[in-house]
Amino acid sequence: MTATAAEKSTHARRARTGGPEDGPKILEHVLGWTLVVVLAMLVTQVGLL
Repeated sequence: MTATAAEKSTHARRARTGGPEDGPKILEHVLGWTLVVVLAMLVTQVGLL
């Protein structure tokens, strides 16, 4: 095995995070925006803005 091949296989193993490969993207967007809105409401209620 050459150094380049070893480096590529190491990089490929490290790049996988265990998350969903082709999961529902819309769910991620909805949950992300929900978090943003909840955080904004919390900031305004506490009076930090």
